[in-house]
Amino acid sequence: MSTAHHIETQIRTVLREHARLSKPIDTIDSAADLYQAGMTSHASVNVMLALESAFDIEFADHMLKRSVFNSVASIRDAVAELTHA
Repeated sequence: MSTAHHIETQIRTVLREHARLSKPIDTIDSAADLYQAGMTSHASVNVMLALESAFDIEFADHMLKRSVFNSVASIRDAVAELTHA
């Protein structure tokens, strides 16, 4: 399993547990808007905290914006940047 695939699998697990999406995360495309899928701003904070714990990272202040948490792909890119994967 590639590192990127492993990261995405972990991200989807966090989203399943914390994002409160209106449909199963497994049915949501990597590029799909998670906010349109039901994630609230409050849920995105819980997602961010869970991601920090899961990956042992800390999101920098410049990353704390909606666009970073907008999709599985954008989260994966941010996590990869922070873990240097």
